[in-house]
Amino acid sequence: MNRKQHTGKVILAGAGPGDPELLTLKALRYLQQADVVIADRLVSEVILDEYVNKRAIILHTGKQSGKGASTPQTVINELLVDYALQGKLVVRLKGGDASVFSNILDELQVLRAHHIEYEIIPGVTAALGAAAYAGIPLTARNYSTAIRFLTCYRMDLLSERHWQDLAQTEDTLVFYMSSEPLDSLVEKLVCHGIAADRFISVIEQATTPMQKVTTSTVHEYAKNTKESAYASPTLVIIGKVASLQQEFAWLPDSEIREDYFKPVEKNKPAKVTRA
Repeated sequence: MNRKQHTGKVILAGAGPGDPELLTLKALRYLQQADVVIADRLVSEVILDEYVNKRAIILHTGKQSGKGASTPQTVINELLVDYALQGKLVVRLKGGDASVFSNILDELQVLRAHHIEYEIIPGVTAALGAAAYAGIPLTARNYSTAIRFLTCYRMDLLSERHWQDLAQTEDTLVFYMSSEPLDSLVEKLVCHGIAADRFISVIEQATTPMQKVTTSTVHEYAKNTKESAYASPTLVIIGKVASLQQEFAWLPDSEIREDYFKPVEKNKPAKVTRA
């Protein structure tokens, strides 16, 4: 009984892929009640500035592949437990959806180990936000009947048999966190015989004012677009449906070449209090 009276609660919520208006009403309600918000790098500053309880503590716990300044998951786990055991309502705010390519399992395990109550609130994952804002219907009739969400930030994550399957499938492929090895990724698909009618759309900073989309066939990309550098985050859609992007695009490419989300070097863990 004493533990329940003094232990707070953790809300594991998705903030959406960038556009702050894609935040769910339920996540908004908890942000307005929160004592503490522990936010990922890929959370819009507009959400933190305008939608969070003005008395809440905001902790920035940025992560970025290959960056030494990234906040270790162990530190995030400790923050969740520490504040919840103080009786606080803690919102762990993640970019996109709370459960897709995140470290939510580590956080669930540590919360269960300390008998801390929690809820999981879904958000608009990057694949759905990027596809919608790029004008790509992911399961367009006669184009695709399935979607695969993948990540390939290292080429050794997938076996040769897996690459063969991906090259031959009719499914729409969506790659998260895969822009750095994108040249090698495309080469693998080409080497394994991906069809000439498969297109690739590379969507930078999806749903933000800095969104830019590059679309071509996969084979044209392999010949003409190699060694391109992309902003973070970048999402990649491969399949027949990507051929529809140029026809149905409704959001013009941004001419602004800036980072919508702060690079992790400038986003080290920091406490911000607002009275």
